[in-house]
Amino acid sequence: MRISIERIKYLCQKRGETMTGLLSRAGVSRNAFYTLARRKSVIPRTLEAISAKLGVRPDELLTVEDKKTEEMKILLAETDEIVRKNPGVDRENVRHALLLFREKPIERLRRALVRSR
Repeated sequence: MRISIERIKYLCQKRGETMTGLLSRAGVSRNAFYTLARRKSVIPRTLEAISAKLGVRPDELLTVEDKKTEEMKILLAETDEIVRKNPGVDRENVRHALLLFREKPIERLRRALVRSR
């Protein structure tokens, strides 16, 4: 996998930002960035070797930590626990209530006011 300078430039332009500004905010030096951009692959050789032996692409061995997915798993586990302890309750109502309790009261109120209009 290579870095797409064109894609990064496009995204910067779309956000009204310069490459220099982006790199500065990201804490990446221009030299480091352009050194990586010139490489044939930014995937470590070790990962490429392991993926080659397994017969898969290197990106198939990577995972993305998805905070939202983790939060939803926790929410569903809490929902299941409450439903297990209270068999007569509606699972969807419990899940919805738990979602609302995670929000700040002012945000819940704002959303309710927008809906009421």
